[in-house]
Amino acid sequence: MSASVLTAVAWPYANGPRHIGHVSGFGVPSDVFSRYMRMSGHRVLMVSGTDEHGTPIQVQAEKEGLTARELADKYNRVIASDLQGLGLSYDLFTRTTTGNHYQVVQDLFSALWRNGYVIPKTEMGAISPSTGRTLPDRFIEGTCPICGYDGARGDQCDNCGNQLDPIDLKNPRSRINGETPKFVETEHLFLDLPSFIESLGSWISTRTEWRPNVLKFSQNLIKDLRPRAITRDLDWGVPIPLDGWSDQPMKRFYVWFDAVIGYLSASVEWARRSGDPDAWKEFWTGDAQGYYFMGKDNIVFHSLIWPSLLLGQNGAGDKGGEPGRFGTLNLPTEVVSSEYLTMSGSKFSTSRGTVIYVGDFLKEFGPDALRYFISVAGPENQDTDFTWEEFVRRTNFELANEWGNLVNRSVSMAHKNVGAIPKATALTDADHELLRQSKAAFDTVGAHLRRSRFKQASGEAMRVISAANKYLSDQEPWKLKDDPDRRDSVLHTALQVVQDANTLMTPFLPHSAQKVHEALGGTGVWAAQPEMTDVTDLDVPDRTYPVLTGDYAGEQARWESTPIEVGRPLGKPSPLFAKLDPELGEVGPEWAPIVK
Repeated sequence: MSASVLTAVAWPYANGPRHIGHVSGFGVPSDVFSRYMRMSGHRVLMVSGTDEHGTPIQVQAEKEGLTARELADKYNRVIASDLQGLGLSYDLFTRTTTGNHYQVVQDLFSALWRNGYVIPKTEMGAISPSTGRTLPDRFIEGTCPICGYDGARGDQCDNCGNQLDPIDLKNPRSRINGETPKFVETEHLFLDLPSFIESLGSWISTRTEWRPNVLKFSQNLIKDLRPRAITRDLDWGVPIPLDGWSDQPMKRFYVWFDAVIGYLSASVEWARRSGDPDAWKEFWTGDAQGYYFMGKDNIVFHSLIWPSLLLGQNGAGDKGGEPGRFGTLNLPTEVVSSEYLTMSGSKFSTSRGTVIYVGDFLKEFGPDALRYFISVAGPENQDTDFTWEEFVRRTNFELANEWGNLVNRSVSMAHKNVGAIPKATALTDADHELLRQSKAAFDTVGAHLRRSRFKQASGEAMRVISAANKYLSDQEPWKLKDDPDRRDSVLHTALQVVQDANTLMTPFLPHSAQKVHEALGGTGVWAAQPEMTDVTDLDVPDRTYPVLTGDYAGEQARWESTPIEVGRPLGKPSPLFAKLDPELGEVGPEWAPIVK
């Protein structure tokens, strides 16, 4: 029986709509992977939600004249709607402000505390002189004291990768208003990361198949781990279930701490909503595999800090201990980190005005063109610059001219000449060779998808499509009116490869895959889409919120070559992809409104 698979997707922060740079890291890669794994027979649990605590939420709420909860409610719905439109097949996309999440966070913390992996410590905390509010580490910038990079954040330097504290920075400044922070003495609870160096090191040494950038980055940081604060001075967050702390209104868990626990809490919520409260264990224990998807700025949280929390909860850190409420949980099988999608050489940035929001992009171009671009030309292994020229080229020449044209002319000729899928009689060597390539691609493309090598996988699938187009051009079935048996054999072969190629492309292009399925005379659901529905909080009855869910286990596409059904009626197909105007080049007047 195939191993159960947890797809743990980074939690988008709910202080505004997400842009295409975000979904190139956590969104599209995780969905391509999950759809393939389901198609190949694995039981998959894909979970995430909106990350809703912390000072940035409060800051944005003040700007918009809302409370923190009202702001989180607003953008939770916006983000969920955008991700639904993109076709991300979550089993549960929830949020971190649920009663269930609070309880899971507090239970995991309690296990860490009992096992001795949390220590109280006094530090110098950063305060905004103008508001008196705690400044989150990531909202403080300055010069890195280690490498001299001017733009290091208060929690880490993205240039050298070292963990930092805000007070370490030279010339620190607030990213909110540019003022110099005031540092005051305050007591917080710290995760004792040095108590995991040996156990983490042993585990990391077994992760030989991780992406090289993730593995090297993680190995370089282990020896320099320091205690890291898990609480903050603010009133918006998960309360601390500890005597002397629970009654302090201005002490809450640090947002990074509760957010990474969201993978577990979302799984528990999914199980509770499924009617089997223990169903989550299938994806967190035993032979289950866990794949975590995020952008490269979140590597440290998923390759070192989250594994440390799991080791501590399991009682398996350097100090030992006993498993907590959740028993012994699996550490990540793989941390699948993407690099940055840039625009004009700079990171997408809402604050700097370099941003294309997902919702705006979907309205203009639909989901599959964006999914394809991210898969074939995205920042899988290195920073990649998004340009309109490249997006237009990929859409026009690969999706419209290659794939769309293959589907359209194959189905059109069969519809015109036969009205149904024709029967093949004697197949030639050329027919057999194309069919061989098509069937062989399932192993090749599948092997790449299992390793999250999306560029190679999509490239191999497109090679089959190119071979099929060449085959049609060589065989010229439109000239075989006087040899209907040969014409029908060619069209049968082409349609078989169209069906195979549609299966190969389904993880990347689920929306158009459904259209191709129907163009081939198929009925029913080929590639299920997520649904957004409002639910009542399981533990706070007067609170409702939207979630993304879906039924992805029915009679749908399977990762295999299935013989086409001879005689199945065919209609006249409609174009699969609309071609974009190549003369627009750089952002033209029709596109300018979506670039903020």
